[in-house]
Amino acid sequence: MKWLLRILFILVVAFGLVIGALLLMPGDKLASILAEQVKSETGRDLTLTGDVSLSFWPVLGMETGPVTFGNAPWAASEPMLSAESLAVGVDASALLNGDLRIRRIIAENPVLRLELSDGRGNWELGTVAPQATSGGGSIAAPASSQQGAVTLDQLELTNARLIYIENGATKFDFANVDLSASWPGPTTPMTMQAQMAVPGGNMKVDLKIPDLPAYASGIATPLQLALTAPGGEVGFDGVVNLAGEMDGSVEIKTDNTHKMLAAFGQDGVAVPLGLGRVADLSGHMTYTSEGLISLRNMMAQLDHNRFSGEADIVISDPPKVTARLTAGDIDLSEYNEVSAATGGGARAVSSSDSGWSTTPIDASALALANGEIRLTASSIALPDIKLGPSDLTLSLDRSRAVLRMNPATLFSGQVNGQVVANNRNGLSVGGKLSAQDVDIRQALSTLAGIERLSGAGAGEFEFLGVGQTEDQIMRSLSGKGHLKVGQGVISGFDLDRLMGRGKGTGGTTVFNSLSASFTIDQGVLINKDLLMSLDNFRADGAGRVNLGARSLDYLFTPTALRANSGEGLSVPVRIVGPWSNPSIKPDLSKVIEAAAEGQLKGIEDDTKQKVLEKVGDELGTTVTDTESVEDALKNKLEEEAKKGLLKLLGGD
Repeated sequence: MKWLLRILFILVVAFGLVIGALLLMPGDKLASILAEQVKSETGRDLTLTGDVSLSFWPVLGMETGPVTFGNAPWAASEPMLSAESLAVGVDASALLNGDLRIRRIIAENPVLRLELSDGRGNWELGTVAPQATSGGGSIAAPASSQQGAVTLDQLELTNARLIYIENGATKFDFANVDLSASWPGPTTPMTMQAQMAVPGGNMKVDLKIPDLPAYASGIATPLQLALTAPGGEVGFDGVVNLAGEMDGSVEIKTDNTHKMLAAFGQDGVAVPLGLGRVADLSGHMTYTSEGLISLRNMMAQLDHNRFSGEADIVISDPPKVTARLTAGDIDLSEYNEVSAATGGGARAVSSSDSGWSTTPIDASALALANGEIRLTASSIALPDIKLGPSDLTLSLDRSRAVLRMNPATLFSGQVNGQVVANNRNGLSVGGKLSAQDVDIRQALSTLAGIERLSGAGAGEFEFLGVGQTEDQIMRSLSGKGHLKVGQGVISGFDLDRLMGRGKGTGGTTVFNSLSASFTIDQGVLINKDLLMSLDNFRADGAGRVNLGARSLDYLFTPTALRANSGEGLSVPVRIVGPWSNPSIKPDLSKVIEAAAEGQLKGIEDDTKQKVLEKVGDELGTTVTDTESVEDALKNKLEEEAKKGLLKLLGGD
């Protein structure tokens, strides 16, 4: 029994001497031994500087100053991990059983660089097999180490920088991150919490992977993720694989989209009212390693507007969006109102008398994305314009937007064509449209503040304007078009009363049809061929409409078809002044000239009639015109010659 006690005593003493030797060993020497062991186990270089201290039981641990851990041979030259200080501890008793139970990993100001290339992750560690020589050459190949269960009780990274690189491209690079994680058992979930400072506050991430070993082996495994940021939150519940590909349900909610975009590095983006200053979006999401996000069964509540449909988004700069959406009644009537959250004020609205707005138009939203969005809606209320049931397609390409109407219901009629807004080198707007059964009064009232003309019309219109304000665009307009209107009404003057026929229609003129063509140059519309048809009249028109100055100078010439013994009587009307309240007066000089011409014609006709009656009396026949005079004279001469011949022959 004594010999057994002696052996145990000797072992304890020997173990104590070893421990003591380690504890008394200089820090640099201890660091060198640890670096050699890590190199032999992983094939990576471990560099420790400063004092190194160890603990042995119950936790085998190490604390050190600045440290770096090398990257995989195929990865970038920067270390996989570096930190100003590092503390690592493992369960000593578990280690004796072949399991690696990590009690703690604590790092200050670390930089963690994770890289994935061709399915290989730089976090995959292995021992280096001994070199084998064959034919004078040598081949070194890594071999996986045999190890038991691995668990993690505590991981803490303070003020960390996290970098993730996939196939040579940096997917994200986050700084000032505080991260903690825990995986207490092989069959228990791995949980992780992260927090980082972003504009407007802090962003927090909670992540849970129920089966970490399956995930680490490359199998798609369940994932629950919750992200909270200033202005909103994101939730995901589905599956994920080692390449970062995801499939599952997603929900995005914002109470201030502007703040949330700023938190993700998109500060200064003004979200129009009606398109998601407050948003609630849900659907089934699939994300691929190529950077494609697919949303199906999508429902989006953007402010007071609700959309449904599907979308594909390619993550790029800018993102590329392809979507097909349906909606009921969409209200974008306050689209141009600037949110107080962006630091802007309300849009300057011009009245019909003050002219076009000189407030600069912010067209920066045209650069937010590329792609194509198709929308079908029951109605769309825009600033000053409301569309009925419409099928619209919006194409975006490098700050140029094309809106195609397939068709759109506008001003109670059908409009086909396209409108273009281009902000690549300054803002320009243009389009080519054709319309059928459009309410002319609605159109002119909305677009130009003119409310005197009403009726249903059809036509075509091409236009182009350049400028950074409404005023600049309207003063630069160029284009052409034509218009045809069926039965309608012109309010403001009574053509019957003007022409002196009856009591008139109480200040309005009812017409049967109207047609006109026009050209536009430098904001001035010119028309030369207006033709209006009425029951008792026709009217011709020609003149200029200054769209930029909102004024007109137009000569409208109605002709009474049944006046003046059927010859017609014209009373020109000049329309001059601002189109909100123009002066409409007959051109009296033209009326006097027309009246004088009519009187002279009457005197001439009376004189001619008296001459014809006198000639008829002399010839003994009825004479109605000049030709009748010639025929009467010829007949008279023939008759007299016949009588003279009969007398000569002795007849009666």
